[in-house]
Parts: sequence; structure tokens; C-alpha cells
Amino acid sequence: PSPMPAEARRILLKYRDKQFGGQAEAGGNTTIAVIATDAVLTKAAAKRLAISAHDGFARAIWPAHTPADGDLVFALATGKSGVELSADAALDLYAAAGATMARAISRGVHAATAAEGDLFPVWSSR
Repeated sequence: PSPMPAEARRILLKYRDKQFGGQAEAGGNTTIAVIATDAVLTKAAAKRLAISAHDGFARAIWPAHTPADGDLVFALATGKSGVELSADAALDLYAAAGATMARAISRGVHAATAAEGDLFPVWSSR
């Protein structure tokens, strides 16, 4: 957005800012996710699906891909539909994977409820 909100100018990393006295710990901001399809995928196509879904992290989490992150997406393909993807259908699936991951993260942020010991407030309590 323009202008950038003042609160977005300060980068908050939960472990660096609250717990370890100013030092980010590797893996301290880890996000793990699963993206699944009922299409038939090769190992290479499943890897591409995971990479595409990982793009959703950058769309929904800021900052993303820092040295303190241990982000990981697992891709699963049941093959139940029996559909083997054409090149065009694969492009559509990969694009949808990134959008789906970003939306899932956003929905999780908005649905989160506060718990004892939280380092930062949840979205609903802001």
C-alpha cells in the first residue's frame, strides 16, 4: 500500500524481538505446510507443486525467506482422480497452489485465538 503503514516499517521476528535478547535463532520462524491434490503427479511435478505453494508464504508472510526461517511445504498427490495433467493444466495447478497457500495462511491468521504465553497479539485482538 502507499503510503506504507508505519507499523509495517518495523520488521518483527518473534524470537529475535521477544525471547533471545535481540538475536534471531535459525528455524525460530519456521512455517510448515501441506499442499495436496487428487491429480496424478510425477515426483518432479510434486516438487514443482511444493515450490509453487511455497510462493504463497511470500504473499502472506512478511518478511519471508529470512535466514531465521525453516519454511517447508510438503506436496501430496493421491492420484485418486486418475487425471494426468497436461502442460496447461499443470500451470493452472501450480498457480492455484500459491494462491491457495496464501489464502490458507491468511485465514489462519484471522481465525487465530489468543493463548497464554503468546509473544505477540493475535490479529483479532489488535
